[in-house]
Amino acid sequence: MNHLYSLKKYFLKYKSKLLFGVVFIFLSSVGYVYIPVAIKDAINELQTTMSYSTILSYALLIVGSSLISGIFRFYIRQTIIVVSREIEYDLRRDFWEHIQKLPLKYFQNTSTGNIMAHATNDINAVRMFIGPAVMYSIDTLIRFIMVIAIMASISLEVTLYSLLPLPILSILVYKVGKKIHERFTAIQEKFSELTTKAQENFSGIRVIKSYLREDFEIEAFTQLSKEYLHKNMRLVKIQALFQPILFLITGISVIIVVWMGGLKVISGELLLGDITAIIIYLGMLTWPMIAFGWVINIIQQAEASMKRLSIILSERFEIEDSKETNYAIKDLYGDIEFRNVTFSYGKHLKPVLKGINLKIPRGTTLAIMGGTGSGKSTLINLIPRLYDLSDGELLIDGHPVKSIPLSALRKNIGLVQQESFLFSDTIENNLAYGLHSFNESAVKNASRIARFDIDVRDFPSGYKTILGERGITLSGGQKQRASLARALVIDPKILILDDSFSAVDTHTEEEILINLREFMKNRTSIIISHRVSTVKDADKIIYIENGKIIEEGTHYELLALNGKYAEVHYKQMLEKELMELN
Repeated sequence: MNHLYSLKKYFLKYKSKLLFGVVFIFLSSVGYVYIPVAIKDAINELQTTMSYSTILSYALLIVGSSLISGIFRFYIRQTIIVVSREIEYDLRRDFWEHIQKLPLKYFQNTSTGNIMAHATNDINAVRMFIGPAVMYSIDTLIRFIMVIAIMASISLEVTLYSLLPLPILSILVYKVGKKIHERFTAIQEKFSELTTKAQENFSGIRVIKSYLREDFEIEAFTQLSKEYLHKNMRLVKIQALFQPILFLITGISVIIVVWMGGLKVISGELLLGDITAIIIYLGMLTWPMIAFGWVINIIQQAEASMKRLSIILSERFEIEDSKETNYAIKDLYGDIEFRNVTFSYGKHLKPVLKGINLKIPRGTTLAIMGGTGSGKSTLINLIPRLYDLSDGELLIDGHPVKSIPLSALRKNIGLVQQESFLFSDTIENNLAYGLHSFNESAVKNASRIARFDIDVRDFPSGYKTILGERGITLSGGQKQRASLARALVIDPKILILDDSFSAVDTHTEEEILINLREFMKNRTSIIISHRVSTVKDADKIIYIENGKIIEEGTHYELLALNGKYAEVHYKQMLEKELMELN
């Protein structure tokens, strides 16, 4: 119950509705438990007085009590069950908000399927605790107290004997509850694996089909499904055993009442109506006993799910505004400086960047080259604080990057990453994603600069064309140009292009770069590329190797240096000449 205690703030938010729900439970139970009293009195009176009016009055009394109980039962669901749905909404919203604010590092170490399982199965299991479990717990407790009190008022001795099997029930519930908790936790973990497998298959369906791995994936998914089924069956078996035992225990209580009550009726200590009422009340206790077991199941499952949710909700945001944030900073101009910056993706992992010292004056263009895994993308990801540096300083306009509000920092940076991601939405909505209000002229202008407008004209609905998941209906080059247009639309002060022309042909790339020259005036631009033709006009070019800047200068300065950059340049020139000859 420790993890379920964290739901306290949600219960407090809806305390008025929940309080009304408790009142309705009490009133419904009063009407319900009065019915056997009316039956008792009717039977006892009918033994001495037989009349139509007597039967009719007691019948109306029973119908009236049932009606009152039913009406308030309806209002119980309109309060407590409705509150459970509202808390489910609040919990899912808080979970989603928390997930959105977690750093990239978290998503690199956690599968998408696992997060999806938390957002579906786990939150639903918690809702079952908030609604049905809470409702039936209170209902069972109130009804149990009322029934026992009335039974004791009829015959204390018979009541005490009928309750003798109940301690056995308590022990059973405790033992079985622990097993349910363990087995449900195992089910949820296996469901996460199953969801992850499904998500990966749907995302990678092109690869699966290209390598003819459909049968392999079907077999792998079938195996996971069998394991999930097996774990569910282990839980079902223990639940299937639980309810019959509950019926058995309550059945023993009924036998005790019939035996002892019958003897007392024969001896004249009790009337026939009295023993009838006690038997009916025992029948009424059967459902609370079953509900008690069912509620224990729900609570154990909810505790397991809330524990899993709590692990995510306790994850630190790491990258967020803090005490050192200066909220007076609203806009950026683009002066960037790295001072002895070191970065590692983990405390025990070797640094990806080592002692980077670099100045990028506002309004200038910096180009970055280097081999695969040299640290190029990591370097530029530090600027919008997708990661925080491990050591050193990163300044923008003279302000430490951590002192700049995240909202001000990121709204002034247009980042086009290596892997283009587009949403399953219209082209115009994808391009205008970074805008708070749609601006058609900005979208079309950005599309023109990125040379994406030519492609849009060929689409059936133009900018209204809906793209498939992850932009699957576009080619690699089209996706890159769409991503570039999306970055340009927000009119950023700092533009970062991370190898964003790799899928674009050289002719189109040249046209885009010509368009970008005008756009990049008075803006700080950073271009990562493997092509010398892309970077040669930059104000400064740096070459990174093993996380260090080993060369820097202009295109001609680096050629004169005759180092790594020059080697790449001559190799690409040779490749170009060979292609022209062919």
